[in-house]
Amino acid sequence: MRVFSSAVQTLIDSGNIEYFFLITLEFTNTYRLTSYRSNLEYDGNIYTADGGLFEIDEPRFSSVVDREAYRIVIAEDLDEMSAEFEGNVVGKPIDVKVGFVDTNGQPLLNVNDIVSIYKGNADSPSITNDWEEKLAIIEGTSPMADLDAVNVRYTSKDGMDQINTNDTSFDEIYGGREITFKWGKV
Repeated sequence: MRVFSSAVQTLIDSGNIEYFFLITLEFTNTYRLTSYRSNLEYDGNIYTADGGLFEIDEPRFSSVVDREAYRIVIAEDLDEMSAEFEGNVVGKPIDVKVGFVDTNGQPLLNVNDIVSIYKGNADSPSITNDWEEKLAIIEGTSPMADLDAVNVRYTSKDGMDQINTNDTSFDEIYGGREITFKWGKV
């Protein structure tokens, strides 16, 4: 069960919740964006309010492990993300946190008041351009994304020695014998 700071819990109990996102994209350059109306400093870093953050998936609670991905959309006015995507951002870290605004309209920026809602890697980046707006879409991997992976592993009797010289798990694998294991999405 997730535990909130007393300040955040008071806001939740009041039913008057205003929140903002703090997003870190660790590509070739590191981008820190916020959905708050002005720049914010959190944990020694400046999160930019005018960084083009256009849309982000809302936080949602789930009691099951699902295969949904996390999506961030950024206005692409300066072609920065296009250049990043061309340099390959797949597998690069994405971190999304949510912060809350107190009853006085001030953001709560203590480390205990900020909640991590997604930590994963970039997957399936794309650019859309309908001549009115150009958008960079970054989809983060699902926690269950690896189950879709299909990998082939070739080995030999001595193949595991590269990892552990005491491992005998592949001693029965040698010329002329083939074993097929089903794993993941079958």
